[in-house]
This record gives sequence, C-alpha cells and structure tokens, in this order.
Amino acid sequence: MLTLSETELLARIADAECFEATLDDGSLTLKIEQYVPHICTAVHDGSRLREELVPRCLLSEQERYFEEDPYTGELIGSMPITLVSHDSRYEYDLNRPLSRAVYQRAWGKEVWHKRPTSAQLARSYDKHRRFYRILDALIEQLQNRFGSCLVFDLHSYNHVRIGEGAPTFNIGTEQIDMDRWERVVKRFGQQLAGIRLPNVQVDCAYNKVFWGRGYMIAHVNSRFENTLVLPVEVKKVFMDELSGEPYPLVLNELKDGMKQALVDTASYFAHRYTRTLRSRRQDMLAPLLDPAISQVDRALYKLARDVETLQYINPTNILLEKRRFFSRSHYQPQFSYRQLNIDPYLFREQLYRLPVDRIRDAGIQQLYRKVVDNFAEKIDLLVSIGSDRFIYNSLRYYGEPSEQDVANAQFLLYAPSLDEREPQEYGAAEMVGYFREQAQRWGLDCRVETSNRLVAKAMVNNARRRLLVRKDVKVGRTELQALAHHELGVHMVTTLNAVQQPLKVFSLGLPSNTMSQEGLAILSEYLSGNMTLQRLKMLALRVLAVKQMLRHGDFRKTWQFLVQEHGQSPDSAFQMAIRVHRGGGFTKDYLYLRGLREALQLHQSQDISALFIGKTGFEFLPIIDEMISRGILQRPAFLPEFMRSCAAPNAPVLEYLVNSIRTERPAAGVLAERVA
Repeated sequence: MLTLSETELLARIADAECFEATLDDGSLTLKIEQYVPHICTAVHDGSRLREELVPRCLLSEQERYFEEDPYTGELIGSMPITLVSHDSRYEYDLNRPLSRAVYQRAWGKEVWHKRPTSAQLARSYDKHRRFYRILDALIEQLQNRFGSCLVFDLHSYNHVRIGEGAPTFNIGTEQIDMDRWERVVKRFGQQLAGIRLPNVQVDCAYNKVFWGRGYMIAHVNSRFENTLVLPVEVKKVFMDELSGEPYPLVLNELKDGMKQALVDTASYFAHRYTRTLRSRRQDMLAPLLDPAISQVDRALYKLARDVETLQYINPTNILLEKRRFFSRSHYQPQFSYRQLNIDPYLFREQLYRLPVDRIRDAGIQQLYRKVVDNFAEKIDLLVSIGSDRFIYNSLRYYGEPSEQDVANAQFLLYAPSLDEREPQEYGAAEMVGYFREQAQRWGLDCRVETSNRLVAKAMVNNARRRLLVRKDVKVGRTELQALAHHELGVHMVTTLNAVQQPLKVFSLGLPSNTMSQEGLAILSEYLSGNMTLQRLKMLALRVLAVKQMLRHGDFRKTWQFLVQEHGQSPDSAFQMAIRVHRGGGFTKDYLYLRGLREALQLHQSQDISALFIGKTGFEFLPIIDEMISRGILQRPAFLPEFMRSCAAPNAPVLEYLVNSIRTERPAAGVLAERVA
C-alpha cells in the first residue's frame, strides 16, 4: 500500500487515478479501485490515540474502544471507494464540527485529566480539516463526472444501555431532503432489513435511536447540492460490546449482507440520479481481481489439487470380491482401497492458515471460507475410508435422503414400465470410439480410455482430463448417447472450462458441487432427448439403496432389497450396492435425483450458463454471475449441447414424471434408525 502526503493524494484524485494509500500521518486510508458515483466512509473505525495524548487521557484503551465503531471499515471493504479513519474519536471526532471535535466530557465521563495543549489540539484539528479536504475533493470529482454522488456514512452503536427495541439498523434522516431523496432512503432501508444474520432478528428503523445529526452530512449538504449522505448506524450485534470480542459468524454474514445492500442502493441511485450509462449492480463494484484472492487461490490449489474423492473411494478388488460374494451365501464383501498419501493433520493446519480474511470482497471471501471448510470435511471423509467413522463423515459431507427425496423416488418407481428395450450392442471399445468422435465434434480436447477399476460405467478424471470407460460394460444406443451428454457434455465441459479460469478454485470444486454437477449432467441427458424411464427409476433406486444402507449397514441386505423387491438383476444390484457401501457407507447417490430437480428448476427460471465455468454449486450462482459481469471470471468457453440448441423431445410420460418431482423438504434423520 502507498503512503502519500495530502498534496500527493489530492493530485491523484484530481487526475482520476485508481490507488490505495494511507495518509502520511497515518490518520486515514483511501481506496479507489474504480470511479463510481458512491463513497463509503467509516469515520469512527479507528482507535489510535497519539502517544503524546495517552498520558493526558483519563480513559483506558478499553473504555475508549467501547464507544468507537470497530469493524465498520471491514463492513464496507467490498466497495470500490472507501475512506476509513484510523484515529480514535477521543482525539478528534470527525462527525462533529471543528469547534466541538475534541471532547471534554463524553458519555458521562471526563476525558482528560490534563487537557491537551494548544499545539496538541492544533495537530488534531489539522487532521480533522485534512479529512474533509480529501472528502470534498473526492465528492467534487464524482459530482463532476456523474452529476450526483451518494455517500454511505457508516457507524455502529452500543445497544445494552438502550435496552429492548433497539433496531439492527437505524437510518438518520433529519438532515436529508426527503422530498428529493426519499426513494433512495427507503430503498436502502428495505435492503438492510432484508439482511439475514445467524440468531439475530434483523430490522431497520428511521430516527429511532439516532437522527442523523452528525457533522459529515451537515458539511456535505452545505457544499454539494447534488450529493446525498446516508447516515446509518449498525447495532453491535456482530460483537460483544462490553468485551470487544467479535462474533465471526455474524460479522462475516453482515459483511456480505452489507455489500449487497450498498451495491443495490448505489445501483438504484446511479440509475435515477446520475449521468452514468452503467448503473447495473455489477457496475457498482470494481472489475479488479484482488491480489489477496489470487494468493489464496494459488495456495489452496497447490494444497488440495490431489484430494479427489473417487480415486480413493473406488475399491481396488471389486472383481475378486464379486466372485466371493456370489460363491458364498452369507459373504459380506471386504473391499480394499488405495492408500491416502496426504498427512491429514498437516493438511488441515495448512488449510486453515490460508489468509482468507485478507480477501476484501465479502461475497468472494465467504465463497473461499466455505471451500476451506468443505475441504476440511473432505479430508475427514478420505481419512476414514474403510472404517466405521466413514459413514458419519459421509453424512456430514453429502447429507442423507430426506422424506421428500424418498417420496420422489417411490413416485417414479410406481410408474408403469415402458418398452424401452434396446440391444446392448456397444461394448467398451465401441463406446471409446463414439466418445472420441463426440469430443472432437464438440471441440473438447480430452482423452478417452478404458479402465478396469471403475464402479460406474464411465467417469471423467478431472485432473488428467480423461473420460474412462469400464472395460466390462455394454450399453444400448440411447444409453450411449446419454452417457456422452452426461460425461462429456457436462463433466468434461466443466473440467475444461475450469482450466481457463484465472482462479483454480473452480477446478477443485465448490461445496455441493457433487449435487450441481450430477444434477446438471442428468439434466443434459433429459434435455438432449436421451432420458428413459429406466434411467429415472435407476436414479430413484439409488435413493432407496442409500436409505437401506443407512438403515441396516448390510451389503447383502441392500443387494437382496434391490433384487427381490425391485427386480434388479444380480449383477446390476451388486454394482449399485457397491456404490452405496463403498468406503463404509457412501451417501452420495441420492444427490442425482435431487440435483436433477434443482437444476431443472433453475434452468426454467434463469440463465444457468455460469454454472458451467467449472465445478460449481447451485447456491453460488449469484456470486459467480457477479464475478463474470465484473470481468473477474471468464464466461464458459464450452457449453452442453442443450444450452446451445433447442431441447430435444422426450416421451410425454417422461416430461410429466420429471416435472412432477417435488422440491426439497427438511431431512428426516434416517440415520437415527440405524444408530438406535
């Protein structure tokens, strides 16, 4: 970060340069990532008191800190123009006029046992003036450029002494021309009230505990006709106001919520009151890739690039155990697995040392926090493969079928069968040839090979950009085409798109990427016209197989359930039983059906092309869309066939069945039956 004099800083503003600098007296930091028609200030964020004043002050550091506004600088950190003060309000209060900027008495307490000298006061007054000269220069530049300017004046307040009824957010409107600016004020209030915080009831009030009588708005109103200052107080729900300890979960959610509220209000203001032609939400944020994001991303990729679940979870002795299972009436397969070559303790330690907190953008920071937590759970899953702990870690990582999942599965299985018989004429060699042709036709640079270590009929190896085909497999024409749209059209497409992104996290995979990937892949089968009722029923059976595994934990009982109650052949039932019992109890397979429903709903309501930039998750679509719009991420170079052409028709009964799958309800806790 730069250190600049006031003259140098003002010159850069005059030349409309983008920069970040701390003033050479250390009193403030100004960040300008892009010139936009809004500024965010945090004038009471700092707690620094000049050394020469400390012996004169009656109040301890903790007493002073209690009345300051810590973390307000962080709450506006996502925004492109921020002006944050580092000095304590007990040295000089920027929200009071110069004549009253230095307290003698504040909040019922004497501040000084020996009042500062005239020379000491003069130094504090100079800082006060300096702040407002910088703010004025910035507003003038923005007003000249855009015609109008919006200033978010952010503060926080202690609520213990106020008691019940203190609002989460309070907008002070006493000095605002409400005839002119009411729509912006109300829009901001609505956005603040819509923020969701853990274990906090959120509301927004106007003039309930503060009225907006501060000096900043008065100062700006007296000098700038076309600038709106919005004074807002945030109740200190994000920290223990007595001890000063933050509540990280609330603080992180608040930062993300504040970003959304500030961006929405700034966009609304820009559209209606400025000359700018760019007033979309994403235009209110900087198009820059924060160096902190790149640093975290590179370190995370280096650490986690080899943590691939399926290469460790697929048994290495399937054929041997299959022979034993069918030759012995009560035999329970004993699967072997590839050894994990990762030290889990060191992995977790390095994972949580990643400097994610340096990422300023709250939404992107939250994304990386969730990815880090996800990998911590993933390593727990991999470490426990083959042990009794694995099933519990699988439940933590993938979850379990809910009552609605089971009901959807049973609904599909009740459907009368259709005559969809096709000769199983394509073996592994023919499949490899077909997939190579399709990959070339779709412009996908990848390899296609056979493997004798797969549970699935085909699988994409992301790290090596290969499509693997099981050596003993045989499929019909429709299934062959469906596999192409599933494996190449989605899994390989997202693998290749991820390689082209400036951030490697999309190659590693976001949380819940399993459900989104499989849901999009099944959707690709469906919208390409290659869905069959048999395939839908197979997805439904996987849900019930997971439930059986959770209830009984017995491989043979799951196999018998599939053969005796659902008419599966012994071989296909064995393959499905492996899928859900491998590792010690693998719950992933219920996500295919749930993912299809989620993917279809999203596709029917909005553009989902951003989900194909890599191994994404449905919940991250808004932040991914934002990052693409800001130029931080690239639009996907490859898209599935169904995204590039009209959907191919399926049989009417299939259209009815797929569109009748109901949305999710809370999980039912199936595991409790087994634990009991």
